[in-house]
Amino acid sequence: MNLREFLHRMSLPFRFLVEFHRGFQLNYVRGLQWEEEELENILALILFGSYIGLPHPPVELTYRLLPHMLREIYVMQEKSLERPGIKTGWIGI
Repeated sequence: MNLREFLHRMSLPFRFLVEFHRGFQLNYVRGLQWEEEELENILALILFGSYIGLPHPPVELTYRLLPHMLREIYVMQEKSLERPGIKTGWIGI
């Protein structure tokens, strides 16, 4: 057994732990991205809930938060122009 093979075998546990950590990190980042999208959806529902009959926050608060919702407004416009899909067809969005 030469030195290169010995070092390769000794580094296997370390490489396993590094790849294991990368997998957890990727899963964690995906979870955070999903949670951020859901929080944005909840905020949009709170601000624009009056369109579907939900009580809305005070108008002054809505106007202050409106500049932060520009991206959500564009997404809602794009979704309203699309043909209903399997997920949205049954609720008419």
